[in-house]
Amino acid sequence: PDDDFSGSGDVKYHLGMSYTRQTVSGKPVQISLVANPSHLEAVNPVVEGKVRAKQHYMGDNERTRVMPILLHGDAAFSGQGVVFETMGLSDLHDYATGGTIHIVVNNQIGFTTDPRSSRSSPYCTDVAKAIQAPIFHVNGDDVEAVARVCRLAAKYRKKFHKDVVVDIVCYRKHGHNEIDNPMFTQPLMYTAIRKHPSTWTKYREFLIGSGGVKEVDAVELEERVMGELTGKLAESRGYVSKPSDWLASNWAGLLPPTVTASILDTGVALETLKTVGMPLTTLPEGFSPHKKVGDVYRLRQKMIETGEGIDWALGEQLAWATLLLEGNHVRISGQDVERGTFSHRHAVVHDQKNLGDRYCALRNLGPGQAQFDACNSSLSEYGVLGFELGYALENPASLILWEAQFGDFANTAQCMIDQFICCGEQKWLRQSGLVMLLPHGYEGQGPEHSSARLERFLQMCDDDEDVFSPDIGKGRQAQAANWAVVNVTTPAQYFHVLRRQVVREFRKPLIVMSPKSLLRHRLVKSPIEDLATGTSFHRYIADTGDGLVPEPDKMRKLILCSGKVYFDLLLEREKLGVTDVAISRVEQISPFPFDHVHAEVEKYPNAEVVWCQEESKNGGSWFYTRPRITTAARGVRDVRPTYVGRGPAAATSTGSAAQHKKELDALLAAAFA
Repeated sequence: PDDDFSGSGDVKYHLGMSYTRQTVSGKPVQISLVANPSHLEAVNPVVEGKVRAKQHYMGDNERTRVMPILLHGDAAFSGQGVVFETMGLSDLHDYATGGTIHIVVNNQIGFTTDPRSSRSSPYCTDVAKAIQAPIFHVNGDDVEAVARVCRLAAKYRKKFHKDVVVDIVCYRKHGHNEIDNPMFTQPLMYTAIRKHPSTWTKYREFLIGSGGVKEVDAVELEERVMGELTGKLAESRGYVSKPSDWLASNWAGLLPPTVTASILDTGVALETLKTVGMPLTTLPEGFSPHKKVGDVYRLRQKMIETGEGIDWALGEQLAWATLLLEGNHVRISGQDVERGTFSHRHAVVHDQKNLGDRYCALRNLGPGQAQFDACNSSLSEYGVLGFELGYALENPASLILWEAQFGDFANTAQCMIDQFICCGEQKWLRQSGLVMLLPHGYEGQGPEHSSARLERFLQMCDDDEDVFSPDIGKGRQAQAANWAVVNVTTPAQYFHVLRRQVVREFRKPLIVMSPKSLLRHRLVKSPIEDLATGTSFHRYIADTGDGLVPEPDKMRKLILCSGKVYFDLLLEREKLGVTDVAISRVEQISPFPFDHVHAEVEKYPNAEVVWCQEESKNGGSWFYTRPRITTAARGVRDVRPTYVGRGPAAATSTGSAAQHKKELDALLAAAFA
């Protein structure tokens, strides 16, 4: 039915589950299996992040109440780099989980590849030597030995809070899938395996031979276990899942896509902003910051006192601070996030005289606040982004952010984006409010420091370019989408979009094309009133019309754009003295603001509609916005938007400052031609 959201589903061995098992001692242990894709080992950092989050919310600072266990294949353990990235987090203070037990099911064949072709080391587990983890190799046919080693691994983890590896050396009885015959490629091995008695057969013979079990008891046990398994299999075929099977209790109250959410105010009382702004911008007496950092804090304090000129970094920290005081945990993770890659954030300040002393204003806002964590990560994208996704899956009363050093570097985390973040809700009914901050913008810094590959994120958006429904602009549009992609242009907009992640009644991932040069741009400022009660996030910002011709029907062009290029266009229009070209900003690119574009096309009946972007024609937003602009104009007039921007290119941008300027001048000239 239309009102039922059950997602796409996934093959059964990818689905997660939770189960409470009664132990021999009588204590219940909750076992959770994290939903995972076929992309080998990709789930490892997600598990670690989810464990760390559970420990945080339980107050398990000793890391003794929640334990991660990772199951690996031998070829994947040695072949997949995310294994090393995840292990690299194991002893970092913001990422440690108190030790992981790694169990390697070593069947000595990777798909159809012999070990000699799948690794360059004697053992598949040698990668664990990088973190000095003990490695136990055990014969999979020796049941008692496997049990003893697993107990030993658990005791080691409990005592030393470090990773430990159990390498169960065994074999694969059948092929990798239904049509695979391992005899094709490993005839010697599989001739031996075919003659080899099963592990249970060998163990039964051992028990009977040692006098520990009578043969009749062994047969009875085998029949009982197989009967129980057969019965459970039959039960599972008629099982109908319930929402409670999928959503943990701490997600209760959040709405599925089928229940329309309210549109809530994300503004904060002016008095609260002023009150929280003072501890946020004040360093302790006697603390000696670097001179430039001290100047930053004094300037921020002036912004709070006057209510004018709120910049990007302060807008961000006011969003965090207000969420913290409302009881929401805030965690930002990534390379250089304490200071900020572009030296703009300074969430953690280092004393220049008392070396080693640090101060974090966001941890000293007042009694009752939730915890704030700024976590400088290892030089990892794949592993760390997966870790933060796992963290975000645990508790909706949190704002979890991952920031790329440059947006381009998200490339090396693409598996997490493709297989988990963009589609986790649809595949596995798992909501996530994870925020990805991706510095993006063309400033002549070369092809590896310009583009967060906005086009990739837009290609993965699941809204329909041909549908302009009555739900557009309401909460239902956002709820139906798989995520939101924004390129916001003011500190107030950034403040609201961050708060929206936690305030609203559902969770969706948020992709933010973050600025670089705009962090200190003279025009990128907001008055504190734009953050106050009664204000909210604007998906679209229309041209105010200041300095333009008063008659809308005399407007020659309507330029739609997103992000940094808006300020280039604005300054060029001012320089040229143009009065018949309106420039409006699409702040939320997806879900697309059809309603606002419709209204603008109606407002300017004779204007040519232009999409202007600084990215190359085969990148950026053009392919996504082009059909949606046409759909938005439906019922007003037939609009075929014109493209203005760079031409198609394989590399995202030029590395020459002179060429960059030439290209920018050309696109600005074309915009106002």
